[in-house]
Amino acid sequence: MSSDMEKYYKENGRKVFLYLMTLCGNSDTAEELTQETFYRAIRSLKKYKGECSVYTWLCSIARNAWLEELRKRRKHKTEEISKLIEDTAPRPDEKAESSDGRLRLLKKIHSLPETEKEIILLRASQELSFREIGEIFGKTETWARVTYYRAKQKLM
Repeated sequence: MSSDMEKYYKENGRKVFLYLMTLCGNSDTAEELTQETFYRAIRSLKKYKGECSVYTWLCSIARNAWLEELRKRRKHKTEEISKLIEDTAPRPDEKAESSDGRLRLLKKIHSLPETEKEIILLRASQELSFREIGEIFGKTETWARVTYYRAKQKLM
């Protein structure tokens, strides 16, 4: 691994993993996708031109890896989207601090279309700016703001 990539991993590896956790809700899958993200980043490091932050670039790669994983799952019918929603619900052995309202909100978020769900999660859990979210999706900051607002309205 190049010294640049080692630096990128040390600075962003955990954040990329947490981003993927918000998408898939499974630590094993998130870990595999994090590894895949950095593998793809190594392969395309020469293409990175510095037009966005390294973290934004890595999140774009991670998002594409996740979407590819979803396509594989749908194609092979190994898991349904409803199963993914159930996986994010608190298990009995987890602390009972999760309220019914929080659980309902999570279910509503996971029932949103994939793009809207990602934007809500990126904004809430990763605290990304609308500019960064737009860069991840290859869209404008305004698009990110409008899509976030519309998704938020659906949740209300």
